[in-house]
Amino acid sequence: MAELWERSAADLAAAIRAGEASAEEVVRALLGRIDRLEPRLRAWATVDEEGALAAARVCDARRGAESALPPLLGVPFGAKDIFYSRGLRTGLGTDLFDRFVPDYDAAAIERLRAAGAILLGKTVTTAFAYVDPPPTRNPWDASRTPGGSSSGAAVAVAARMVPASLGTQTAGSVLRPAAYCGTVGLKPSFGRISRHGVFPAAWSLDTVGVLTRTVEDAALFLEAMAGHDPRDPLSSPEPVDNYLAAVRHPLRAAPRLLVLLDVLDRASAVMRAHLDDLAGRLVAAGAELREARLPLDLDLALATHHVTMQTEMAATHSFLLARHTDRYPPRIRAYVQTGQLLPGAAYVHAQRLRRRLRAGVDDLFAQVDALLVPAVSDQAPDTSTTGDPTCQAIFTFLGLPAIALPTGLSPDGLPLSAQLVAPRFAEASLLATAHWVEQTVGFIGPPPLP
Repeated sequence: MAELWERSAADLAAAIRAGEASAEEVVRALLGRIDRLEPRLRAWATVDEEGALAAARVCDARRGAESALPPLLGVPFGAKDIFYSRGLRTGLGTDLFDRFVPDYDAAAIERLRAAGAILLGKTVTTAFAYVDPPPTRNPWDASRTPGGSSSGAAVAVAARMVPASLGTQTAGSVLRPAAYCGTVGLKPSFGRISRHGVFPAAWSLDTVGVLTRTVEDAALFLEAMAGHDPRDPLSSPEPVDNYLAAVRHPLRAAPRLLVLLDVLDRASAVMRAHLDDLAGRLVAAGAELREARLPLDLDLALATHHVTMQTEMAATHSFLLARHTDRYPPRIRAYVQTGQLLPGAAYVHAQRLRRRLRAGVDDLFAQVDALLVPAVSDQAPDTSTTGDPTCQAIFTFLGLPAIALPTGLSPDGLPLSAQLVAPRFAEASLLATAHWVEQTVGFIGPPPLP
């Protein structure tokens, strides 16, 4: 039988409910894994050993006393260190907030705790969740980047230090770290999960997501967090589907997939070869495959995302930057200062192009279930960068749900990842299709760690 630290969130939930393992045993197993690997990988900003063990004992007492148990009882998770956490330091990846201890939980953490999950600690993020490289190391190759601002979350999940962790995506910082580290990364529709209690980057782009090892685990966590929250003005009132049922009931027919050639053209030869091979295997299993191009030039679409993100980040950081200029890392400082110089007309024009692009991409979904594109343009580059956001930013800009799937290894032994994208608020369909891909081609195993 697999070690407790090797098991998925769904497996752990079932084992705890059945009395095959206690929540305290699970937490201790993961803490032991962290003790062994953390000095090498540096995935955690804070590990709440005392709090997690106390919460585990409460979960174990509930299992013996209650008949109706919550779905995630006793399952540990991590949270990117921009999620506020009651009584636990939230550092935002910068010494400016080194002593900040919130007195309330972010909505996502609040809902996971209500579902019985245990916050194990806070994972490393880049400063203010921007692109200055993190101290975290890729578990497949320490000379390669683990990705963007949710890098600690991706590494903790990939290295089996926790079965799931919360991240956020403003350009590509859920899917890109997931792809580089070989995990599943789910970014739902904009507004699907409340951002209350999450330090902002760009108000019209920031999206809460989750990194896991399986599609089922992503569905399990999304189901616990999704839904309207009046504390977030942009939280959507769209009804929440039964995401677990979508995953656990097989598709009636193989999915219809559309390859976006504009995005595929930006991929390396290694990534294109992998996606071609993957597409062939999916077609052999019954999938219908089509090809199309975006209704707007990709470079123009990426530029509109860039203008939007830069302008909104300038608004977010103007107050702090004016008072602590010398304490801002160089890349985010330059980004915000440039954003302060952008004319308002550029931002307004970007939003017009955004609406035009959104309408055109919506039309592409008329005859297909999901788009199929690379999750990243290439395998993980070196640690001087957090990687290329091209393959993710366009879908973040449009608010579409997307999922990264670890579908192969490069000749260098590094993870390669495919991305599925669905219409807004079609997470159930997206997860069902992703699970079909998982069952059809399988996912890669864990990185070669002790």
